[in-house]
Amino acid sequence: MPVKILRLSPAVFLAAALVLHAADKPKTPAPAPAATDPYAEVQPATETLDLNMYQRIRDEGLNHSHVMEFGTALMDGIGSRLTGSPNLAKANAWTRDTLTKIGLENAHLEDWGEFGLGWQQLNTWARMVTPDTAVLIVQATPWSPGTSGPVTGDVVFVNIQTDKDFDQYKGKLAGKVVLFGAMREVPPVEKPLFERYTEKDLDDIAEFQVTGGGGALPPDIQARMRERMERLRLVDKIAQFFADEKVAAVIEPSRDGKNGGGSGGTLFDDNGATLGRTPYIADKRVKVPVVVAAIESYGRLFRLTQNHAPVSVEINVDTKFTGDHEHGFDTVAEIPGTDPKLKEQVVMVGGHLDSWIGGTGATDNGAGTIVAMEAVRILKALDVKPRRTIRIALWTGEEEGIFGSKGYCTMHFGSAKLSTAPDQVQLPEFMRRATGPLEVKPEQKLISAYFNVDNGTGKIRGVYTQGNSAIAPIFAQWIAPLKDLGVTTITNRNTGGTDHLSFDAVGIPGFQFIQDMLDYESRTHHSNEDVVERLQPADLKQIATVEAIFLYNAAQRDQMLPRKPLPQPDMEQKLRAPIEGIFPGAVPPSDTDKK
Repeated sequence: MPVKILRLSPAVFLAAALVLHAADKPKTPAPAPAATDPYAEVQPATETLDLNMYQRIRDEGLNHSHVMEFGTALMDGIGSRLTGSPNLAKANAWTRDTLTKIGLENAHLEDWGEFGLGWQQLNTWARMVTPDTAVLIVQATPWSPGTSGPVTGDVVFVNIQTDKDFDQYKGKLAGKVVLFGAMREVPPVEKPLFERYTEKDLDDIAEFQVTGGGGALPPDIQARMRERMERLRLVDKIAQFFADEKVAAVIEPSRDGKNGGGSGGTLFDDNGATLGRTPYIADKRVKVPVVVAAIESYGRLFRLTQNHAPVSVEINVDTKFTGDHEHGFDTVAEIPGTDPKLKEQVVMVGGHLDSWIGGTGATDNGAGTIVAMEAVRILKALDVKPRRTIRIALWTGEEEGIFGSKGYCTMHFGSAKLSTAPDQVQLPEFMRRATGPLEVKPEQKLISAYFNVDNGTGKIRGVYTQGNSAIAPIFAQWIAPLKDLGVTTITNRNTGGTDHLSFDAVGIPGFQFIQDMLDYESRTHHSNEDVVERLQPADLKQIATVEAIFLYNAAQRDQMLPRKPLPQPDMEQKLRAPIEGIFPGAVPPSDTDKK
């Protein structure tokens, strides 16, 4: 049964304090261990922590912070950072040069491969012309073509749910501005859009949930994903249909946010709004201009069409394509290790540098980028000489499928071949079957851990172990002196959706921190509200300070951090298969029955 560590009790803090007091006493340094298999290293029950370094990191991080300087330079000075765009190229160069400026070594860009279309939005606007004049709140969806200047068209609502629905619209859409997407409910905002975790929330997160299934995705989730994939297949067909019909433009409604946050002029502009599964690939490009509208703007147009009132819109989508085969790059830099026996080992920290285009990518994930930069700046400002090398990596292509971190892990650490069967190729990579074992490279054994921030600007409240129960007692000792900063919770739960998964998939300990969600899910995640005004400077200072302490502790330990067993992706189905022949009286199926 996995170790379950709840939020720390006073007794645990007292015990940790005694351990830390003992750590202040002079000790004969333990000899550095010889190179060993990180899966077999024996882990001590008690951590040796440097409380003086805790204090120095806190003082630098909380009293001499530069995190908001990084933030305004990146978000205000460069702006949104869509993968493949000129802005992301600027951000790659700026992070590389800035990391060099603050003292890191070997700052460089690593090419993770071809991404697809380079694109940027120059200007987008729309207004209702009849039966009234009104400004509409819209943005182009990523990789939308432009309109070649303002165009005006009658508005029609198109509802295609199955292949049979195409016939009713054939020959009727030329020059029209199409509303595509059902009008959703707009609930009153009755709950706060800005929330911090309560004591009970943290208790619930700390409790490890054991499910009754066999370990795979539950059947209901698999069914929903298959349904979504089928809908996306239909959307690809719809996009081509609109092009063949020569529509003037397409307007889609913005989705909602948590607690009704997707209203009041907020719009979400991401993969959910693009008219196609992979519009960034040249031969899958969308051929008609597409915009996403704030729900109030969409709602007025929708209601007019439903009441058969003539309505027309003037729309201008001004976009620019900058290349068909743009490559993606990660920014990487280091603080070199100094211990002769451990300096080849590495502790990593990072977040993703790319963003969507609605705002300036401040909370997703400018926050994760600038706190990682600030964490390594803190350590350099203190002239820390880590035993292991500390490496920062700022990923790109995360929003489209964690491409940057996955590409980095494939090149450096290992991978497993995935099925190329027709039904499997249609699935997202994480759902595809592996057809061979995980093949690891020599560097895989040299990475102690990877730490990631990608849940907005809220302060750290603890850490997910990603099912690595052996590390929970270690992290519990690390966070004991950080209780006053609000860091109290260890959970063995998994959390998904971002770059630590690339490391976990190749057998390297990868961790995401528990953060206060604030208004991330309700208002800022992929929206036009994702701007510097939504950043919380005090929280960012706390995050960077905690990250710096985690990096320091991991870099200084005699041992690498403990690992889960090496993944066996090609064996998952076999390991979960029912045990044959155990049901009393069962008759084995004949070959005919099997067919």
